[in-house]
Amino acid sequence: METGILNDDFFMRAALNEAKRAFEEDEVPVGAVVVCKNRIIARAYNMTEKLHDVTAHAEMLALTSASNFLNSKFLDECTLYVTLEPCIMCAGAALWTRPERIVYGADDPRKGFSTFGNTVLHPKTLVSKGVLGEECGELLREFFKKKRN
Repeated sequence: METGILNDDFFMRAALNEAKRAFEEDEVPVGAVVVCKNRIIARAYNMTEKLHDVTAHAEMLALTSASNFLNSKFLDECTLYVTLEPCIMCAGAALWTRPERIVYGADDPRKGFSTFGNTVLHPKTLVSKGVLGEECGELLREFFKKKRN
């Protein structure tokens, strides 16, 4: 985690802004950013409904965008910030793209990768969880409450 203004909270707020865009478009409000050398190089939010694609998770879109930006399949100098714990599919994509870190906000005890253990990630990938977790979780709760009513 960096000190000063460019820290995990700062970058998670950028991911949270992406999640709010998803919320506004009636997508499950998950947002992600990829950061390389304290610079956001990719932003994305869930677009599964808009694209009619179950793989269009925020993380998948952000990782692809970051790889394109860097012209590299590996993101070993990058950090993926995502508002919800990645699912097993997104963790698998992270395994192959090898980000240095994954930082997520809210836990996903039902579908999150940690239900399978950290072995689904690349062994060098560090994980930080709970960054702005309450805010990230509240946006999800609000979305699903709205859906039920």
